[in-house]
Amino acid sequence: MSRIGRKPITVPGGVNVTLDNTVITVIGPKGTLSRELHKDMKVTVEENVISVERPSDNKLHRALHGTTRSVVANMVNGVTEGFSKTLELVGVGYRANKTGTKLVLNVGYSHPVEIQPEEGIEFEVPSNTRIIVRGIDKERVGATAAQVRAVREPEPYKGKGIKYEGERILRKEGKAGKKK
Repeated sequence: MSRIGRKPITVPGGVNVTLDNTVITVIGPKGTLSRELHKDMKVTVEENVISVERPSDNKLHRALHGTTRSVVANMVNGVTEGFSKTLELVGVGYRANKTGTKLVLNVGYSHPVEIQPEEGIEFEVPSNTRIIVRGIDKERVGATAAQVRAVREPEPYKGKGIKYEGERILRKEGKAGKKK
């Protein structure tokens, strides 16, 4: 049995969880998240505890059990604390700034790259080489951070590009790497 799926989710104070058939809605201090869950998964909300149960032990239900529990836990965590991903720019002349809500990147192209955040996502630029992507939906925060990183992925020779904070870039030797 899934160890993650069996773990109950405690709902903190100030968070309201409603379940309408297969649609779960979580309302908290930072916003509202709603999602349709798989029809086979049985989700129960009792006072301040949410539990997820599976109907059988077949492969699909076993796979959905932990996933459903994690999705619901991330929704509860998102409306209370929110999620963020930090990106770093590495390279001479690489910089980022924020104009209004847009993120403007100068990363070695002939023109600056502008990225408009989708609803519920915001960019923060504490320094010109760091970008913080914030939001309440973990999935959309990760997807937006990946979209920003894809503008100029880190290259393996010099390590220049946009990388996640703490990401280790595997470096390669150049052409003259084995010269004697």
